[in-house]
Amino acid sequence: MRLLVVEDDPELNRQLVEALSDAGYAVDRAYDGEEGQYLGETEPYDAIVLDIGLPKLDGISVLESWRRAGKVTPVLILTARDRWSDKVQGFDAGADDYVAKPFHMEEVLARLRALLRRASGHASSEMTCGPVRLDTRSGRVTVEGTAVKLTSHEYRLLSYLMHHAGRVVSRGELVEHLYDQDFDRDSNTIEVFVGRLRKKLDCDVIQTVRGLGYLLAAPEGQR
Repeated sequence: MRLLVVEDDPELNRQLVEALSDAGYAVDRAYDGEEGQYLGETEPYDAIVLDIGLPKLDGISVLESWRRAGKVTPVLILTARDRWSDKVQGFDAGADDYVAKPFHMEEVLARLRALLRRASGHASSEMTCGPVRLDTRSGRVTVEGTAVKLTSHEYRLLSYLMHHAGRVVSRGELVEHLYDQDFDRDSNTIEVFVGRLRKKLDCDVIQTVRGLGYLLAAPEGQR
């Protein structure tokens, strides 16, 4: 899953990016409203963390611009303001949730997990496909109850497929949603990670749909 953090405070931006990266997300960053607006309009993010008080262009204007352009990406707004009217303004502009500063990082992570689940139609933090279970809270993956150790890229791949289980996901879509801007993107790398993931899971849940991409579905007899 690929996220964007738009926050002008360098230290808070760094802390958010670090925490989200440690949680298994690919993360891009912006430090002002103009850069954030551009990235949000041109890149396919799964969710965005947006500060309200930004230089060059304020967060409300950025959010309104995205929504006018038809962008439906879930947005979590950050604000130092505690007036209820500012929260209402954020929701009316198209925000999906908010966190008031100062905040605990765990709350931001929990709210983002919830936004990502809802966006893909999942109600629980635990996702299952046949014998495979992924807990988005702990990042723990098990197959028939046995823990499976994955690298960060393998986890991102499985998490994205789990969030979109039952739908064919193209290699191009995976490249766009699993890697941040600075990563040397190559669709052939996806095939390598899929191969490694299949070997570690040791069950037939990731199907190759020739010419289209990959489909995560429970094996026959376990649906």
